[in-house]
Amino acid sequence: MTMPPPALADPGSTPAAPPRRPLRLPVAVALAVAAGLSLLLALPPYDLWWLAPAGVALLAAATHRRRLRAGFGLGFLAGLVLFVPLLEWTTIGAGWLPWIILSLAQAVFLGLLGLTGAWLSPLPDRWPALWPLLTGLLWTTQEALRDRAPFGGFPWGRLAFSQGDAPSLRLAAYGGAPLVTFAVAAAGGALLALVWRHWRAAPDRAPGTPDGPRRRAAVLLAAGGFAAIAAVLMAGPAALPVARPNAATSTIALVQGNVPRLGLDFNAQRRAVLDNHVNATKQLAAEVAAGRQKQPDLVVWPENSSDIDPLRNSDAADLIQSAADAIGAPVLVGTLQRTDVPGDIYNVGILWRPGTGPDLDQQYEKRHPVPFAEYMPLRSIARLVTDKVDLVRNMLPGDAPGVIDTGAGGVLGDVICFEVAYDGVVRDTVTGGAELLAVQTNNATFNEAEARQQLAMVRLRAVEHGRDALMVSTVGVSAFVGTDGDVHGSTGFNTAAVVVRDIHLGGPRTLATRSGIWPEVVAVLLTAVALAGVLPLRRRRDNEGSNGEQVTEER
Repeated sequence: MTMPPPALADPGSTPAAPPRRPLRLPVAVALAVAAGLSLLLALPPYDLWWLAPAGVALLAAATHRRRLRAGFGLGFLAGLVLFVPLLEWTTIGAGWLPWIILSLAQAVFLGLLGLTGAWLSPLPDRWPALWPLLTGLLWTTQEALRDRAPFGGFPWGRLAFSQGDAPSLRLAAYGGAPLVTFAVAAAGGALLALVWRHWRAAPDRAPGTPDGPRRRAAVLLAAGGFAAIAAVLMAGPAALPVARPNAATSTIALVQGNVPRLGLDFNAQRRAVLDNHVNATKQLAAEVAAGRQKQPDLVVWPENSSDIDPLRNSDAADLIQSAADAIGAPVLVGTLQRTDVPGDIYNVGILWRPGTGPDLDQQYEKRHPVPFAEYMPLRSIARLVTDKVDLVRNMLPGDAPGVIDTGAGGVLGDVICFEVAYDGVVRDTVTGGAELLAVQTNNATFNEAEARQQLAMVRLRAVEHGRDALMVSTVGVSAFVGTDGDVHGSTGFNTAAVVVRDIHLGGPRTLATRSGIWPEVVAVLLTAVALAGVLPLRRRRDNEGSNGEQVTEER
């Protein structure tokens, strides 16, 4: 058989560009694992904050140009590497099964992030300058979703909470946690655009096209631009001012009474824990009387400092009253209040005044109880699986922000434990008139890593709202935080301690406080526009693929 002569190429035509391919799958898997590890190490207790944008860049590189299911899988893998060790502290109070279920649930959100990153791949391929913007929007939207769903969300491990020692923390004063997350993720997108082979070596250039000085200059200019974007996003905020508090001060004492034993036995030690906080307060009173310590205007006890309801138990009430009378100042007590319905309780902070006792007009009921730990969603359905669901108490949510007027101690914006992770719960106290922020928490059923992760959130909130803040725990870590995010008087873990400090009351409201949820809403809307806007490019690519022309290979 005679073969036809090969077709001669048109000398004036441009050779077809090679197909745009994703990274090889083994490389992408390694990058996804490295991404999860980088994000983990950026968070407390490791605090290698500069790894956060690197983790974002690694995950974006792994998922770029992949099929949607592969993008989801790679994001899910990164999520497991991040959340399984990050949330290991939950095993102390809940065991291994809830830990794994919670970690898997959180990893799903990073899986969705990987999927949407793969979906949007044609946009940065066509317009590489969009890479920082798209990456920032995707991460901000992912966190907005994870902060709210399911059952009210679980915001642990946000990019913003890794930036306690970074210049980018100052952005919290201008757009809250969402702006900090956006900046960190956008910096990661800029890093990826800087090193991605399309810009580094231009392999998508058609074969035979000369790589002249003009082309090399364009590549170098683009690389320099992305490097500048990353530098400005991560280092530039150091030049931004943060809110300065008012000159007025109040003397606050934090009492960390400690517990006899860490772990679930905490609930069997209620009287001992109460005694510890009463005795520590009386010891502080003796120090004040001897002139060795300053008289506080307010004493703050942690969450669960009295798990015996003092409104129903006269012995507990007498003990707390004796402490308040001895120190001669109001005591904010963390306690549980029973109701007339068996099993229903409130987690509250209540102001106990010397001489007069509990001030029922100045108390806060926790608004955001933790699902599966403080209350059981879908209890009747869960009971079909195991009767152990009835071991979980039914904690009722409060319906008002934690604004507590202590008198000389100032107006507190009180939140309890995990509530510090939720943007709206904290902001509502400031818009309600809070002059300083207080976080009452109990880490006795967790560990020091969890306590330091919580303290990082307090640091962000202080900067975000321009209010001095404090965190007080049964076992540590307890500390004061300034409006610049600096930590003062930090205590150790699993030890008794009392810290007294003058802190500022009030100050101007920050842009973040005034703008509220709107920066996050704008990011979500822009993400939706991008997800819809890429559709014509994906259809065009699919049509080219069906005609045998250039197509992006996604595996």
